[in-house]
Amino acid sequence: MLTFDHILIRYGELALKGKNRHMFEKQLVQNIRSVLKPSFPRLTYHRTFGRILLGLNGEDPLPIKDKLRKIFGIHSFSLAIRVTNELDKMKQAALHALQASEGEVRTFKINARRAYKPFPISSSELNHHLGGFVLANTEQISVDVHSPDVEIKVEVRESGTYIMTGEFKGLGGLPVGTSGKVLLMLSGGIDSPVAGYYLLKRGVTLEAIHFHSPPFTNEKAKQKVVDLAAKLTNFGGQVKLHIVPFTELQKHIHEKVPSNMEMTIMRRMMLRISEGIAKKTDALAIATGESLGQVASQTLHSMNTINEVTTTPVLRPLLTMDKEEVITVAKEIDTFNISILPYEDCCTIFLPPDSKTKPTRQQAKKFEQFVETEAYVQAAIEGTETMVIKSEAAVSKTEMDELL
Repeated sequence: MLTFDHILIRYGELALKGKNRHMFEKQLVQNIRSVLKPSFPRLTYHRTFGRILLGLNGEDPLPIKDKLRKIFGIHSFSLAIRVTNELDKMKQAALHALQASEGEVRTFKINARRAYKPFPISSSELNHHLGGFVLANTEQISVDVHSPDVEIKVEVRESGTYIMTGEFKGLGGLPVGTSGKVLLMLSGGIDSPVAGYYLLKRGVTLEAIHFHSPPFTNEKAKQKVVDLAAKLTNFGGQVKLHIVPFTELQKHIHEKVPSNMEMTIMRRMMLRISEGIAKKTDALAIATGESLGQVASQTLHSMNTINEVTTTPVLRPLLTMDKEEVITVAKEIDTFNISILPYEDCCTIFLPPDSKTKPTRQQAKKFEQFVETEAYVQAAIEGTETMVIKSEAAVSKTEMDELL
């Protein structure tokens, strides 16, 4: 009995890679397997040129489709009927695929692709053979090559012929794990989780750092960040989260620095600490959720002054986006409702009303003379707590030790 027994996965940007293309493909297969295998143990995985083929082996495709939609590196995918490379079986499968199509079908087209060149029938000839058979065995259905109700896609490969009638869009991008490690400065706000999402889309392995200032910020604020990191695991596997004790340094800055420079100095300290954690974890860059001009610390003058303290690249995926654009994405990735919970992060503590929008490096250096920078930064790094977040839950310390 003919049935949709495979899922054929396509990838767009990966196809443009050169000699290292196989590395990207292998990582994508690994990512797909790690997401699907725990819930769908009967699936089989086969990588062929330009495609990944999932054998369903009786697994329900509907929940699999939902999970595939969240894996970066997938351009699109389709449910497929697999038959051997025999013309009669291809004809029967094409007819069955059309008859199984949902909705009213009055027109169709065949789009055949002969990826396996030893097969003796060309793509154009196969279109005619299969189209003629479908027409001969249906009523009130015609061919429309421009705008058909159903497009029957046929791919002839060495392992068999795959026949499909629908296509589901993936997230695109690059497979997570192909672009190096980045340390994301994860606050409890709307922006930084969206920045993390876009970094994952470019294939990075993501770790996160959060600055926690008890008792000014409470455990609910900390849990909020853990929950945001857990949402990001839906798109990139586990996330290692570093919680930095920031209270003493923040109080010290508040005592020693004029209020209008307090935010600038605090951000410079955060960047110094982040650089220290990045070096310990082999992260190649630091990332933030900053958008140009959004607040005083995100003007170009502020960024120039704050960046002075690090030689590590600072990535800002949201630099040119406005708030409404960011909110739209936050809702799509299901972080928005967590981000707007009313638990303050450290950046809202001692927030002065007169923060400079055009601080200079000279001004920052002048006031940092009164701050015991090295001692406080080192203490914060040494006191950092690390947890591993996966599957929307924090892993226990025992599990974390095993993962590390």
